Amino acid sequence: MAAREGPQETRDGWLDRVERLGNELPDPVFIFIGITVVVVVVSVFGAMAGWSAINPVSREALAAKSLLTEENIQRLLVEMPRTYTGFAPLGLVLTVMLGAGVADRTGLLSSLLRAGLGGVPKAALTPCVMILGMLTTHAFDAGYLVYVPLAGLIFAAVGRHPILGVVVGFTGTSVGLSGNLFPGQYDVLILGITEVGARILVPGWTMNPLGNWWFCLATAFVFTGLGWFVTERIVAPRLGAWQGDKAAGELAAAALRPNEKRGLRAAGLVALGLVAVFAALALWPGFTPLYDEAVDPAQRLTPLYRSLTGGFFLLFLGSGWAYGAVTGSIKTHRDVVAMMGKGLEGMVTYLVLVFFAAHFVAMFGWSNLGPLTAIVGAEQLRALNAPPALLLPMLTTLSAWLDFLIASGSAKWTAMSPVATPMMMLLGISPEMTTAAYRIGDSVTNLISPLNAYFVLTLTYCQRWLPSFRLGSLLAIMLPYSIALFLGGVILTAAWVAFEIPVGPGATVTYQLPVPPAP
Repeated sequence: MAAREGPQETRDGWLDRVERLGNELPDPVFIFIGITVVVVVVSVFGAMAGWSAINPVSREALAAKSLLTEENIQRLLVEMPRTYTGFAPLGLVLTVMLGAGVADRTGLLSSLLRAGLGGVPKAALTPCVMILGMLTTHAFDAGYLVYVPLAGLIFAAVGRHPILGVVVGFTGTSVGLSGNLFPGQYDVLILGITEVGARILVPGWTMNPLGNWWFCLATAFVFTGLGWFVTERIVAPRLGAWQGDKAAGELAAAALRPNEKRGLRAAGLVALGLVAVFAALALWPGFTPLYDEAVDPAQRLTPLYRSLTGGFFLLFLGSGWAYGAVTGSIKTHRDVVAMMGKGLEGMVTYLVLVFFAAHFVAMFGWSNLGPLTAIVGAEQLRALNAPPALLLPMLTTLSAWLDFLIASGSAKWTAMSPVATPMMMLLGISPEMTTAAYRIGDSVTNLISPLNAYFVLTLTYCQRWLPSFRLGSLLAIMLPYSIALFLGGVILTAAWVAFEIPVGPGATVTYQLPVPPAP
């Protein structure tokens, strides 16, 4: 990488070999084409061999489906536009970036960074950025779209390598699904899936939305410490000093001018107004489009959570417009439209990649290979009959490897929970502890999984700062994080089970099956 200097260029360590090998790989577009071809071949073989499994929930037989049947070929060609535009991360990215383009080009984001950096010591920047990244998980995928690129600016503002900030922000955002300071919507989602599996064995088992809180809190501190160590001891020396254009960092570090302070006040008022509107839509008596009274109480705020993507679009657009109007960077409404267009210019390469990624994900789903792999893998774990302190780390490992087949953590757990949860309950392990072990594995390999659409998006963030930065460079940087966090998570899981520490309020490690009433 161009950012290295001096003796770093002469090293030939394992990460250098990973980087060279990764950089020799084809463009990510052709990687997706290649693995799609592999899936097609495997699907044909699996269908011919009769691969199948029983869905533990519906008891319906799942079978591998060939992607070369008339039905699937027709689906591929006829639904190609729908498959592309229906790819979930694409809509999220474009929606948020429309508003973020305005907030960025008016200077709002730079001013916010300058206003917020004063109280953060430079030595504490890495753990602070990582913990804040974990907290962005509560805003669904907005952390990847907004926070990760901002983390690069934060590091540039204090004279550190901006790519270092990007990867620290990406790491924190990715592992926030397993390590976090507070429970949120993902806890409700993932433990709700656990409830489905637990009720196969105990029909009256009820989800506890806080059932993973203590474990997630401990994981957040462990992961922050490990991430801090990897950042300062491995990744920062590898990147070296920032040799690129320091203009962005100097701009972010400059003192706020009076008109910028007025602009921030105007943007803040708009932001508060939007927050009030969203709160009213969830709480106003008799009119609650963002609150679903017809579902379980733990899930009634789901519409509010799912509206956050649109909320962030409006937040960035409205506050950016207010800031620009006060500071003079926006003269007319035409400036706003132009800034929205500029905000999408950097996404062109990503739009090309998403076309192929969307079709790979869709075709993999049509083949049924994902759930078949998850169900069979969970059954293999049960067949080992290992002690819980060993079996749960093995579940974590299986979850980690399956990230390379199924990117969605909830989709993967939907397939695994009906097997893994009752299996662990029979072995005396609570559904909450089983879920916690699964979440560790699900998050750590998202840092290096090519199926994670935001991994490739992070590569585009890095290339904005260093155009020569390639896939192998990002893999070589993220691999130490993934390995360290995986090992730390496995050790934490085993120790948690061995010492039987409560997993959350009212949630224990062990579980005792209810005794049926005497006849």
